[in-house]
Amino acid sequence: MGFFPALTSNMLNMVGIGPFVTIPLILGAMGGPQALLGWICGAIIALSDGLAWAELGAAMPDTGGSYEYLQKAFGPLGIGRLMGFLFLWQVMLAAPLTAASGGVGFADYTRYLIPSLSPTEGKLVAMGVCVLATFLLYRDIKSIGKISNVLWAGLMLAIGIILWGGARHFHAAVAFNFPPHAFAPTAAFFNGLGAAALLSMYDYSGYFNVCLIGGEVQNPTRTIPRVVVLSIVILAVLYLAMSLSIIGVVPWQDALKSTSIVSDYMERLYGTQAAALMTLLILWVAFASVFCVLLGYTRVPYAAAVEGHFFKPFARLHPTRNFPAFSVLFFGGASVLMCLFPLDALIKELLVIQIVTWFAAQCVGVVLIRRLRKDIARPFKMPLYPLPVMIALLGWFFIFGTSGWPYIVSALALVFLGVIAFRLFTRP
Repeated sequence: MGFFPALTSNMLNMVGIGPFVTIPLILGAMGGPQALLGWICGAIIALSDGLAWAELGAAMPDTGGSYEYLQKAFGPLGIGRLMGFLFLWQVMLAAPLTAASGGVGFADYTRYLIPSLSPTEGKLVAMGVCVLATFLLYRDIKSIGKISNVLWAGLMLAIGIILWGGARHFHAAVAFNFPPHAFAPTAAFFNGLGAAALLSMYDYSGYFNVCLIGGEVQNPTRTIPRVVVLSIVILAVLYLAMSLSIIGVVPWQDALKSTSIVSDYMERLYGTQAAALMTLLILWVAFASVFCVLLGYTRVPYAAAVEGHFFKPFARLHPTRNFPAFSVLFFGGASVLMCLFPLDALIKELLVIQIVTWFAAQCVGVVLIRRLRKDIARPFKMPLYPLPVMIALLGWFFIFGTSGWPYIVSALALVFLGVIAFRLFTRP
């Protein structure tokens, strides 16, 4: 996969259904247009963390991504294999959660076109999306690159229409109608900012997708850093512009109550027919997100299984097309089951478990590799080190600490169970 297909796949994986369903949630978290701070906070965390991914991805461009990074980083401390196992442990849950969130979001927007869609029928629609994505992934990587380009065109068209409408009909008085004491530094403000940042990170999350398929990327030492950084910068600008476009037309008091905000936005501007066409584009992008999420994650357990550190069936390749066939089918099936849960629960649980067992650990891993693994060449070095690492860690801890006790406890429980599972897995 060359630079442009890798970039399009990364951007598709990041956007997905995210901003089309989280804009009202982010507005509600902070109670007004000051919620734009959530996007900015998320962009800073994503870029800082992305530089860590870029450095690790260029240094170790093997299929498997963090599984390899964590093992090599924590190896000198004697817990490399445990950290790799814990990463796989959370991937087995995070991958289906991510794909299912795209499927459930797809079903939610389908209701704009089919208002009579029952909850049960909505679940069936979400499951069908995951099944179709799995079918399309059951092929070689070159064919997938071509599919990604086509899906990316739909994404750019959808965002372009939103921005065009906003540029022509934007009202600053509507967009910046802040409630009283909107920026007062109270506990409620910071809790709201943490919730908004968590939701925005769901939209930014996926900038690491190219690292998960590093072994299938052309010139990875150059392509991976460029794809990671460019994806974040481009989408940070587009997300802010999209949010401003929408709240400059739809008052934030109305927007935070919407379940299909972009469709409602288009209906206000151009009528129901235009809104229906836009909804179809959003469904296109939502499906693309499920496709790209499964593409990246299915390569992770394959890499571990090949090394003998995970269940042997995941090492199976298709006999003629050379892709991890069992892994594709497993994650596709698991994502179908996860579609039974509501969207907000999928998003919150996904981000919190990833912070504990993955993102924060990997930031520490960058420091360990620089200090303890001088043998690993680093073709790309993050600028201003260690500042990006410190910003990323502070951001992750801030989001984790404001996520709510049920999610904090569930994430810590997952780690505890993972350690027990590792002991059982490695017992002679």
